[in-house]
Amino acid sequence: MKTLVVLPMNRGRLIYSFVAKVFPLVKQELNRWQRMAAQLPDARLSQQATDSIHSKAFHCQGGSIFALYPGVNRAEAVRFIVAYQTMSDYLDNLVDSLEVQDELAFSQLHLAMQEALNPEADRSDYYLYYPYREDGGYLEGLVKTCQASLRKLPAYKIVQEEAVKFAQLYSYLQTYKHLALEEREGKMLNWITPYLKEYPEITTWEFAAATGSTLGIFSLYAVAFNSQLTVKQAQKISRAYFPWICGLHILLDYFIDLREDRETNQLNFVAYYEDTDMTFQRLHQFVENSLKQAARLDHPKFHRAVVQGLLAMYLSDKKGMDTDIRSITKHLLGDSGLGVKLLYWLCCQLRKKKSL
Repeated sequence: MKTLVVLPMNRGRLIYSFVAKVFPLVKQELNRWQRMAAQLPDARLSQQATDSIHSKAFHCQGGSIFALYPGVNRAEAVRFIVAYQTMSDYLDNLVDSLEVQDELAFSQLHLAMQEALNPEADRSDYYLYYPYREDGGYLEGLVKTCQASLRKLPAYKIVQEEAVKFAQLYSYLQTYKHLALEEREGKMLNWITPYLKEYPEITTWEFAAATGSTLGIFSLYAVAFNSQLTVKQAQKISRAYFPWICGLHILLDYFIDLREDRETNQLNFVAYYEDTDMTFQRLHQFVENSLKQAARLDHPKFHRAVVQGLLAMYLSDKKGMDTDIRSITKHLLGDSGLGVKLLYWLCCQLRKKKSL
């Protein structure tokens, strides 16, 4: 597949390209899936599909930063990222919003996340154990779009194993965390504990958070445009993103949702920190380690911009100024340098215009 050559960018050029060139492509792809979602035969599935796109479009916007990774075909990358992220958000709604609490059903649904990353996989019956199933081919269409995109990548074989591993971890998380209140925590502890010896610097719930990010998959997708990619390079980017950058991503997401999740009795990984001081210390540690990992990768300025963009995007949400967490938000922004402050200002402007 012929790739587009993308020259190294300074921050200003990256921001301009992201907003002016990538956002319109994301909107175009989301509109296409939104039209399909509105036509699903089962009204309940249609509602969840349309709601997931309407309320979580910023997930696709944020993930599509990888369409600007040097050497990536921008349009093709947006097509893959939007399809994969839309699938993730749709499945999240299915396991969270329709009063279903069936481990087998959740696990079967999330086979889609794994098979979408295997270009040669036959597609399973994803709704086999789920009470609603008439989606008019919507979920299978998302999977097929991802598979078709991966077939065009010159080095996908190099990253496939790592990408599928991330998808498997994500699937376990989504299966267990949406079970009934009395069993979800025990199931998650039994699943996570064997992994902790590999990641002694993080806690059980920080590991869980890291598994909930799709950024590791998107980073591997982006580097697979490089026909000269080596296994060592793939492993290096995998270790940088998991657990640190992926963990920061989801911890920030849970951080701004603390009050909302407390009020609705939802599982929140940041709520496991003992107090405000520990919350700040651990988030700050994830920021520091993410930036250190970014500096060790090819195109370090790009990966640094990803980390800074996470801080700016999540902390610019009005929930970041909730009374209980406002001081932490201000400290994180204050400690993160001019680059984050610039991106934070831009995200605030985009939110005012409802572009984010």
